Amino acid sequence: MHLSLAVLLSALLFGVGVYGVLARRNAVALLMAVELMLNAANLDLVAFDAWFKDTLHGGQVFALFVVVVAAAEVGVGLAIVLTVFRLRETVSVDTLTQLADRDPRPQREHDAADVAQ
Repeated sequence: MHLSLAVLLSALLFGVGVYGVLARRNAVALLMAVELMLNAANLDLVAFDAWFKDTLHGGQVFALFVVVVAAAEVGVGLAIVLTVFRLRETVSVDTLTQLADRDPRPQREHDAADVAQ
């Protein structure tokens, strides 16, 4: 298999993942799009490892680390999504604005009241 085919497939997967992150408003779909982007990076790592015939297999080792991080990300992300769904009854990221900064008062660097506390 040629390296260009693997890189082209990886770029296609990454592009679909970026589109999913930018266009979707469902939190589960966002997690799936991030997983697509991580899998595209894994495909590149393994393809370049095979292309350069690395004796230490560094690309495969890094791909294994990415898989472990992706599994942890999915676990934590789905736990957050389930908790938000139980509290708000929605997984739409557009409607979840409770933690947004809505303080209309600008922050002052040296507020005497804050220094006294």
